[in-house]
Amino acid sequence: MNRLMPFAALLAAAPAQAQYAPDLAALDRAVSSFTGAAIGEPGGAAHPVDRRLHLAACAAPPVISWYGSARDTVSLRCPDPGSWRIFVPLVQGNQAANSQPAVLRGESVTIAIEGEGFSVAQSGEALDPGAVGAWIRVRPANVTSPPFRARIVRPGLVAVDLGGNPGGRDLP
Repeated sequence: MNRLMPFAALLAAAPAQAQYAPDLAALDRAVSSFTGAAIGEPGGAAHPVDRRLHLAACAAPPVISWYGSARDTVSLRCPDPGSWRIFVPLVQGNQAANSQPAVLRGESVTIAIEGEGFSVAQSGEALDPGAVGAWIRVRPANVTSPPFRARIVRPGLVAVDLGGNPGGRDLP
């Protein structure tokens, strides 16, 4: 029994691995600090991080970086393998509040889903209005599918990139 005592003492003395619980308000502040602009300002986040998110704790602080070459979206990700990654769209200088929307609420749109080596499209409905580059809620024509967010590429076309094209067409 005495031989196990030093091992037990070593385990008790070892510090627990630090866990960083993602605070959504802190993620908003990190994006503002990263971009140099506040939420809603040109160059800043278009909206706060969705407060409905329940993100898993990470072994290290989240990593923040630009997503795509246009620098119109910021990526926040937990550095743990297989963990979460979220995208924060930014307000572009030409996206004034009175700018003409490229897509109107209730309008029929083509929804493109893209990934590494594939692209599929289906018809759907815009649930929000928005300018090119904005993220809006859309619903596929199959009404049993729940709504999701997609980025407006051009009038009548929205897209979701499943991560296989990070430097390509600058899709979220």
